[in-house]
Amino acid sequence: MINFLFLNETDMIDAGVADIASCVDVMEETLVLLAQGDYRMAGQNANSHGAMITFPANPAFDSMPADGPDRRFMAMPAYLGGRFNNTGVKWYGSNAANRTRGLPRSIHTFVLNDTDTGAPKAIMSANLLSAYRTGAVPGVGVKHLAVEHASTLAVIGPGVMARTITEACMALRSGITTITVKGRSAGGVAAFTDWVHARWPHVTVTAAPTVEKAVDGADIVIAATTTDAAGSSAFPYLRRDWLAPGALLLLPAAARFDDSFLTGDARLVVDYMGLYDAWAEEYGDRAYQLLGIPGTHWHDLIRAGKLDQGRVRQMGDICEGIMPARLNNEEIILYSVGGMPVEDVAWATQVYENALIKGIGTTVNLWDKPALV
Repeated sequence: MINFLFLNETDMIDAGVADIASCVDVMEETLVLLAQGDYRMAGQNANSHGAMITFPANPAFDSMPADGPDRRFMAMPAYLGGRFNNTGVKWYGSNAANRTRGLPRSIHTFVLNDTDTGAPKAIMSANLLSAYRTGAVPGVGVKHLAVEHASTLAVIGPGVMARTITEACMALRSGITTITVKGRSAGGVAAFTDWVHARWPHVTVTAAPTVEKAVDGADIVIAATTTDAAGSSAFPYLRRDWLAPGALLLLPAAARFDDSFLTGDARLVVDYMGLYDAWAEEYGDRAYQLLGIPGTHWHDLIRAGKLDQGRVRQMGDICEGIMPARLNNEEIILYSVGGMPVEDVAWATQVYENALIKGIGTTVNLWDKPALV
């Protein structure tokens, strides 16, 4: 007999999927396991972000969707070792037009499997799973790299991604009392402001007219603007002299810096270098233009011989103490975050274990006895 647990979104919330502090701890464990090599992801190099289906601009078949903003399907499989020792896959469809239907841009499910037999352990609603692990990985950077006295946060791109990262920042640096926001629309900034005030009424939120004004004096900067089809010329640009001494920049999305800053005194940290190696193999010199994540450009500079590879450190090595954390309160640190399916496996495992302890979810029977053996 094989049974599995079905967890809908309410079940996931009850099982602690939105516990950002716990998620940061689990992501820290995950980044250490990555640095140690106790994992597998897709692709020949075992580092691939996943496999994606896209559509042509002008399909030859009436029923086939045409390409559009964020129009894709993606499968992100991974195995993670350590205490997790589980395998799983996040599967989602994405379409920016969903917002006109009152739906999230992407709709996620996650399947958690027994690594030995392959049997499903759980099928989960995964939008919150994905959102909170996305916020928690930058949170690991805040834990180790942000100045202790951080009081000012800047948010560039106040969307869903920025919300969970902000939650992580607030959980790890409770002295934050000011948030400056630069968004593409007044409505987006207002919605983010209302969201902040509902959770932290003591925090002052100010709209900034430019990126320069947003980051002025900020101890922590979140750059969470999605990639623009125009490429890097349209990415949010952050100049070295706009940034406060000691600033930590959390970079899970599109952002652009001067190469002289990157090859000069910027401290460069990535979540895991293997991911950027895989993107370079898959996309070549188009990775930065297509994905926008700053670490892909650092990888370009390394391959071009313009940046010493030793200048880029992995977060897992910093967590383990193999590499130093913040060297002083003046250095500016850029932390590039790409997002990996091992993170979904880790957080899914923890939430699944919480659900078992609390008796949450619906048990579903796969079979009593398989028809084919």
